[in-house]
Formats: sequence, C-alpha cells, structure tokens
Amino acid sequence: VQLIESGGGLVQAGGSLKLSCVASGLFTRYAMGWFRQANGKEREFVAAIGWSDSRTFYADSVKGRFTISKDNDNDTVYLQMDGLKPADTAVYYCASTTVASTRSNEYDYWGKGTLVNVSS
Repeated sequence: VQLIESGGGLVQAGGSLKLSCVASGLFTRYAMGWFRQANGKEREFVAAIGWSDSRTFYADSVKGRFTISKDNDNDTVYLQMDGLKPADTAVYYCASTTVASTRSNEYDYWGKGTLVNVSS
C-alpha cells in the first residue's frame, strides 16, 4: 500500500493550496483522512471523508476554510486549503482507514507527508 502526497509549498497568509494524495494497493475502499504535524507539536486531525458515503469531518480550526474531496475513479483524495494562516504551517499527511475517524491511531496506512509553509 502506498499513499503519496503532493501539492505542498510556500504560500503567503490568505493564500490557497490544494494537496493531493494518490492511493495504490488498497484492495478495498477505504475512508481517507488528512492530519498535520507542526514543529514540536503532536500530530493533529484536519479532515476526513468516507469512501462510500462521502461524509466529511473537519477539525474546528479548519472548518470553513479547508475542503476535503475525493476522486474514486483515480483513488485520489484532495485537501483544498483556502484562507491559509501561519498557524497552518505543518507537514500534512494523508492516511487510510476502514471508517472515517478523527483519531490517528485508527488509521492503517500513512503517506510520508508534504510540507505546507505559510508566511505572514
């Protein structure tokens, strides 16, 4: 199983980025989530989406600014990030699980992450 993130980079506060995560080797349909980890902080939940019902879940800190979506045909999940703030600076990881969850320990597979750096 491989999860490969892309789309990170440097952006000014108020700007936008769209992260992508391509999944391969998953034999059944999984729910997908995005997490992030800033320097010196614990990994935290950002957003998740169910694969079959497309229900979405968001952390309060990103609600209204970030949008998670998916392309089932291409096994890809996206995270559209608008209104970025310096506090959003972190390495962003995608992960897969059987049922969408906000808990990182319920995810089975993880990507290596992509860095998002928001300058003030």
